Amino acid sequence: MVFRFIIVLALCSFEICFSQTPDSISVVKGALKDSLTDGVFPFNKSLKIELDSISIKNLEDLPEASEIDKMWLEELYSNSLFDTIYKSVSELSFEEVEYPELPTDTLKARLLELNAKTPFNVEYNPSLESVIKSYLKHRHEHLQKLMALSSYYFPMFEQSLDNHDIPLEIKYLAIVESALKPRAKSRVGATGLWQFMYATGKYYGLDVSSYVDERSDPIKSTKAAAKYLAKLYEIFGDWDLALAAYNSGPGNVTKAIRRSGGYQNYWNIRHNLPRETAGYLPAFLATMYIFEYADKHGFKKIKPEFAYVETDTVIVKQMITLDQVSEVTGVNMEELQFLNPSYKLDIIPFIKGENHTLRLPRKVIGHFVNNEDIIYAFAKAEFDKREKPMPQFFDSDAKTIYRVKSGDFLGKIARNYGVRVSQIKQWNGLRSNNLSIGQRLTIYPNKPHTTVATSSSKTTPIIPISGDITTYIVKSGDSLWSISQKFPGVSVQNIKEWNGISGTTLKPGMKLKISKG
Repeated sequence: MVFRFIIVLALCSFEICFSQTPDSISVVKGALKDSLTDGVFPFNKSLKIELDSISIKNLEDLPEASEIDKMWLEELYSNSLFDTIYKSVSELSFEEVEYPELPTDTLKARLLELNAKTPFNVEYNPSLESVIKSYLKHRHEHLQKLMALSSYYFPMFEQSLDNHDIPLEIKYLAIVESALKPRAKSRVGATGLWQFMYATGKYYGLDVSSYVDERSDPIKSTKAAAKYLAKLYEIFGDWDLALAAYNSGPGNVTKAIRRSGGYQNYWNIRHNLPRETAGYLPAFLATMYIFEYADKHGFKKIKPEFAYVETDTVIVKQMITLDQVSEVTGVNMEELQFLNPSYKLDIIPFIKGENHTLRLPRKVIGHFVNNEDIIYAFAKAEFDKREKPMPQFFDSDAKTIYRVKSGDFLGKIARNYGVRVSQIKQWNGLRSNNLSIGQRLTIYPNKPHTTVATSSSKTTPIIPISGDITTYIVKSGDSLWSISQKFPGVSVQNIKEWNGISGTTLKPGMKLKISKG
């Protein structure tokens, strides 16, 4: 049976590669149908094969796949953290802040401890005290969110920094630069976690094209940042000045040294630096202090629902879109965008001589690799269909104009209208995932005459539950994902359908019916 399946896959690949006739579609149908019938297709428990249209629809989440909380994903793709960080750095006033929870003597002692274990000059001064207390008093909520995000990004940062003999504390620089938002873009065009300008990024090997912006790739941009910082330290011989040069350029730092009469301590030349850079190092040191002493200031160690070590990559062998990957693997579209932020149009190109990778949850990597031929055949069939002229594709009378509301993001809108994220971007000429409240989007819904319900009115049909049924009482801190993990073989979608739940919000004390098989 297995050998017959391999032969079918070989025939499928041959026909798809060398034929543009309708026969190629029938070959894919046959391979999918045979594999499903024989029970050898790993996705057959969670996917439905619609042979007439060669589309693969996800019926339920894979039990072993992670699901990131929707609210957290919306925060990841909003600009709020990045905008707040930028404002806090550029508008630091260094005025005295009343914060009795942190006595000056206690701060001095902790900074002394911190100074002993880092190459940065973390010495007490009233300006630094002002910034630290201001952050603790006014930015506690933002910092808590950044600590949750840091659990994903810091392990990959530390690996690259260590490989280049860069102080590991440099990881806090990415918070000051981008608020850990891989697609962050400044007013002047600096992009990514480490805010590279186009020319600097290209110089340090970061590719920028119509499809890809490696300044947004967490691993590649971190390697480039490590190389750049190593060069700046080689020039200035001081990590404080290297950071200042990273922000404003080596030329501005050397001018500040000249204007100050030859001083080379950051605090002595700060008044001669550009305004934003003058607040840059204090913001970095304040962030370092707060993260290092987070438990002393009431911050909670929140493990993100996704960890870097729980992911892996595959090199793509053919052009494929993230929404196609989402469809065949069951991984949430927003999760794929989070894991693969460098693909500007959510399309992974295939270019001879270049390796473009797809990052996936580790537990679905095997499924993807084992079924690559079928997945790529599915993607190619979809691309072939998309090549048809626009009039055959969409009925202009079915066009809908959608106005973006607070809390909207592309994945959410696409799901509501039964279309793809890539389609919304194509219809509206979007080159990023960023949306503005009030922005108008042209959409051609799959069911144009169906009114899209709001999240407050939408309900999920209750599917009859059978087998050994138990009642689970929701506790504080529970999520649909954490509850599903308590019952083998039960998915988030199962729980939603059994209990008529449309969203992800749970309240302590809520009773959920669960089938144990």
